[in-house]
Amino acid sequence: MSDRMRPIPFDELMEQLLTEYRREGTVFGVRRLYRHTGGKRLAIFGEAPETPFGPAAGPHTQLAQNIIAAYAGGARFFELKTVQKLDGEDLPVSKPCILAAAEGYNVEWSTELTVPEAFDEYVKAWFALKIVSEPFGFGVRDGFVFNMSVGYDLAGIMLPKLDAFIEGLKDAKDTHVWGECAVWAKAHLPELDGLTAAQVDAFDPRVCKSITLSTLHGCPPVEIERIATYLIEQKGLNTFVKCNPTLLGYAFARNTMDALGYEGVAFDDHHFNNDLQFADAVPMFTRLLARAQTKGLQFGLKLSNTFPVQITRGELPGGEMYMSGKALWPLTIHLAEKIEKAFDGQMWVSYSGGADEMNIEALFDAGVWPITLATTLLKPGGYNRLTPAAEKLAAMDYRPFTGVDMGKLSALAHSSLTDLRYRRPLKPEAPHKSRRKVPLLDCSFAPCSDGCPIHQDIPAYMELTAQGRYAEALRVICDKNALPFITGTICNHRCMGSCVRNQYDEPLHIRDVKLLAAQGGFDAYLETLTPKAARAERVAVVGGGAAGMAAAFFLAREGAHVTLFEEKESLGGVVRHVIPAFRIPEGAIDNDAALLYKLGVTVKLNTRAKPAQELLAEGFTHVVLCLGAQAAGSLGIAGEQNALAFLETARKQPEAARLGGHVVVAGAGNTAMDAARAAKRVAGVTDVTIVYRRTKFEMPADEEEYRFAIEDGVAFRELLAPAALEGGMLTCDVMRLGAPDASGRRSPEATGERVVLPCDSLIAAVGEKPDAQALAQNGVALANSGRPTARVQGGKVFVAGDALRGPATVVEAIADALAITGDILGLAPAACHCGVGAEALLARRGAMQPAGAPETEFNRCMGCDTVCLACVDVCPNRANEAVWVDGDPQIVHIDGRCNECGNCATFCPYDSAPYLDKLTWFVDEAALLTSQNPGFTRLADGTFMVRLDGRVFAAAPDSPELPAGLARLMRETLAQMPWLAGEA
Repeated sequence: MSDRMRPIPFDELMEQLLTEYRREGTVFGVRRLYRHTGGKRLAIFGEAPETPFGPAAGPHTQLAQNIIAAYAGGARFFELKTVQKLDGEDLPVSKPCILAAAEGYNVEWSTELTVPEAFDEYVKAWFALKIVSEPFGFGVRDGFVFNMSVGYDLAGIMLPKLDAFIEGLKDAKDTHVWGECAVWAKAHLPELDGLTAAQVDAFDPRVCKSITLSTLHGCPPVEIERIATYLIEQKGLNTFVKCNPTLLGYAFARNTMDALGYEGVAFDDHHFNNDLQFADAVPMFTRLLARAQTKGLQFGLKLSNTFPVQITRGELPGGEMYMSGKALWPLTIHLAEKIEKAFDGQMWVSYSGGADEMNIEALFDAGVWPITLATTLLKPGGYNRLTPAAEKLAAMDYRPFTGVDMGKLSALAHSSLTDLRYRRPLKPEAPHKSRRKVPLLDCSFAPCSDGCPIHQDIPAYMELTAQGRYAEALRVICDKNALPFITGTICNHRCMGSCVRNQYDEPLHIRDVKLLAAQGGFDAYLETLTPKAARAERVAVVGGGAAGMAAAFFLAREGAHVTLFEEKESLGGVVRHVIPAFRIPEGAIDNDAALLYKLGVTVKLNTRAKPAQELLAEGFTHVVLCLGAQAAGSLGIAGEQNALAFLETARKQPEAARLGGHVVVAGAGNTAMDAARAAKRVAGVTDVTIVYRRTKFEMPADEEEYRFAIEDGVAFRELLAPAALEGGMLTCDVMRLGAPDASGRRSPEATGERVVLPCDSLIAAVGEKPDAQALAQNGVALANSGRPTARVQGGKVFVAGDALRGPATVVEAIADALAITGDILGLAPAACHCGVGAEALLARRGAMQPAGAPETEFNRCMGCDTVCLACVDVCPNRANEAVWVDGDPQIVHIDGRCNECGNCATFCPYDSAPYLDKLTWFVDEAALLTSQNPGFTRLADGTFMVRLDGRVFAAAPDSPELPAGLARLMRETLAQMPWLAGEA
């Protein structure tokens, strides 16, 4: 397998296009097809595109099938990938070259093809669209625009191969590839729904009437002007010059990035100093505009190029990468405003930086177009994201370009600094990665369920909730979750962090749906809740917190006899006694406790349990220890208060809390956030400050809890470590971050400096841990950390929750209880899936749809456990194909279309790279033998050559030597895509 792409021959390209469209109603995997109706057109370069947008010069305009796929989604303006003097094997491109997990980054510049190959791809795409646009009802034959892009210096652009490229795209009628396409079209007229030979002959061979000049960072102004002048005066082309965000100046860029949460994005001022300066740019662009007008041509600017930043964490190979996507939007939109102010709104701008479906209408309404997209198309949905954008734009008024609306443009620039969409979260939600490796077959699964410690069947209960079947939804929830009200209220919702919709707009509000189901279905569920047939096991559960309640529920439901011992006067543990009441009401905890009583659990409140060995001697067959993390952490500072003790007082006897006016909370976990918020509510407190020895980016607290604290008026001081408290003043050491510690976080180091803060009360929210003495008294083996060595202790004693893990979450406690139930009873709950079919679920892909009411959230669910296809959608080159076998999608990777950009690896929910790990079709034996991928090819005698499990062998298509499922997939691959083997 090579990272060099092999262009698809035109006959194979058209065979796939026609066959797939007629059989599946899709175009190169694009399911949401756009059909332009009503006849509205725009005017640019003497051409009339049906929509004002399309893919930017980049991975989505490098190959013919990419351009066709984008057209099918509604794109009508195509900025072809840049060509330059370095091409093909002479152009080294590090791989992987793309990272679009949040904002986008890349380390590639221009086309990886040779210049002649790129020329052929663009002509093939142009001709293919001329063929299918009208017969397939997509739009009129001249309703799209190709804009070529060249770089990076005049000497290179004047080389024969670049000159032939430019002249050929200006008029391709005498080129070999044009003739080849025309011959194919005329030979297949009966298949082309009324297309005639005369119409083929009339196809306009002027592929490009415009050009975008791309220059490298540091290109001198005089060189930029020379190239643009050459393109205008010598080549007679409408010309746009691509500008760099560095025109804004280093201070503006750095301050803007920092203000929006991108402090960790590293760049210095050298590009800003060496690139084109704004003071030179304005007069140069004025001269170029005049030259173009003299020639009767249009001149404009492309905004903007990607933004160079340093590679500091090995994100991609090399030392520098180029930023794009939502992080680039605030810079590019401000650059557009700055330039338009200099030209009184009269500079025609082609816009790219950070454009997507969420802002494209506002851009167009401000008079900024054409608009080209890149990073958004690299995310789940891929080309299917184009159709909703096309539909929105086509519904707007089409007006000739007479200038930019400065008021609307300035409003966009201003909002970019306040809109949360462009602010980087403290803990960005990266695409979910399972610990599992992707299987060769049946790889669809739900990242939300995988990210949940108890693997809740989330799509299933969300569907039932949407249907109003609350009791059934609650039954699905309780199959794996014993505490639906508690988790529906305060769960830290890892499921939402894993949700694929994070890559669109915002995650499904899964926790809200769970609570709705619990509230709506509680009475009916409780009425029918009964234990299964009685079993012989008698289990003592020690501790009535989350872990103990969950263990009692699961064990009792399966028929075990359960006795639950709790020292306090009520069940709930930390959730009831410590977590502030403003976060969770008593009633929610009472409802979850009611489930235990309904199952017949014997609950002994105000009772200290005997040690485990004594309980076993009394006839219990098993003991489950859910003792919490009762050992308080300490700063070692005289006068400090423990956070858990304070929180319990604040919840039960708020009038007894005496803190003074100035409160400092040390620590940055969720307990610290609760303590700070609770302290703000204590009478007499004027200010609360959290101090933390690292920065907010390293804090263990959930970002949601941090935001709540900030909204409550809590101050946050980073890089401070408390040292001494005396006379109402807290002395803190100023820290800096050094090398990463064992957890991967950078270790704080004292700088030798100190600061003093007013402090009447110091609350220590640090280092809670299990009570090692209590565990040892129960015969639990302890590691050096003071935590149990394992969940199972000797086969009869078990440890769960905080006592096992240290301070953890409610859902992790439930996961321990579920596992212990399996340990004791040998049972595990079965999976449950939603009932919506793949076709309906796939129809949801591509569109932005912010969250609504919990009742409607399932309408946003992708149903990933039914159908995933992430690797199919995010591949620009269509190198991952879905082969449908018995109604289920299977993935086959197509060698030769792949350039190993790495994008599918980013978004595959497994710890895998589909371009390396999925079953691969190889064009021939040599390609298979030079790869390590599992895969196959067909030999001349009709047998398959196969690589599986590292072994290469030949086998007949129905050979028992092949696993039956894989053999079926291999046969179906060639049956559904016969062009792969040259049979079309």
